[in-house]
Amino acid sequence: MNKSISFTISVLAVLSLVACQSMEHGAGEKASATLDSRSGSNVKGTVNFVSRGHDVLVNAKFSGLKPNAEHGFDVHEKGDCSAPDATSAGGHFNPDAKTHGMPGSGVSHAGDMPNIKSDAHGNAVYSARLSGFAINNGSNGILGRAVVVHRDPDDYKSQPAGNSGPRVACGLIK
Repeated sequence: MNKSISFTISVLAVLSLVACQSMEHGAGEKASATLDSRSGSNVKGTVNFVSRGHDVLVNAKFSGLKPNAEHGFDVHEKGDCSAPDATSAGGHFNPDAKTHGMPGSGVSHAGDMPNIKSDAHGNAVYSARLSGFAINNGSNGILGRAVVVHRDPDDYKSQPAGNSGPRVACGLIK
């Protein structure tokens, strides 16, 4: 094999590895939401969604939460946060008509996500890798829907929505 062909094969191998690495570490559809306070709370937040193959990475930051507490966190069916208590966002996003449950268990709404855990100052940094929804406008897509923070933790058992209390923040996913 001559040096030119060997060099070309080496360059292509490196480019293939770089392409695979970039797909694993950041390529994909993206969406975000800015959450505003609801139900008389001071909760605010930002949420970012990034596709990774069949999964979606969810990263978020929150403030104004009840300190040292867990809070329910879900994608809701309607992209409407206009009601003072965010009930205009409808129920949990559930395109497959499943029961409410622990995310990733196979028996949960597409919009069910793990609880947020706040620190002593009522702030939280959140990260989860989820499946069951996509960043698009399709039947399992979350674009144009709302993401909601609840006052209390989701118990992942109570039907239809985990008994997580009032909606304290809401934002449109764009």
